[in-house]
Amino acid sequence: MEPLDKASRAMKKAYAPYSEFQVGCVVVGNSGQEYIGCNIENASYGATICAERIAIGQAIAHGEKKISKIYLINSSKMPVTPCGVCLQVMSEFGKDFEITSASKDQKIVREMHFKDLFPIAFDKKSLPKKTR
Repeated sequence: MEPLDKASRAMKKAYAPYSEFQVGCVVVGNSGQEYIGCNIENASYGATICAERIAIGQAIAHGEKKISKIYLINSSKMPVTPCGVCLQVMSEFGKDFEITSASKDQKIVREMHFKDLFPIAFDKKSLPKKTR
């Protein structure tokens, strides 16, 4: 099964009763293994977790340390970019990987590079030396 199809299956399992905006994600680790996530909303909106961070968490839990590719699909008619929080989290695990984002029906697919979406990340170099 293709990664966007896997992301689509995950999207359909998303818990999004408030926004009704479902997202599915597949993160490919450096090993080539794929990790799947969907968004999980919460009545306390700040507790909502994006599909990208769920999939990244799965990858990390399986020992991955680098992202090589991300596939996203959402329940709207247009592809979307990851939110700023997800981009910040992604920056810990790679600086130069491709993100493929698709509309719900996969008729519109957009290819992006992480470094173009998030060219200057807050990272360990941003911290004082004694906290590194």
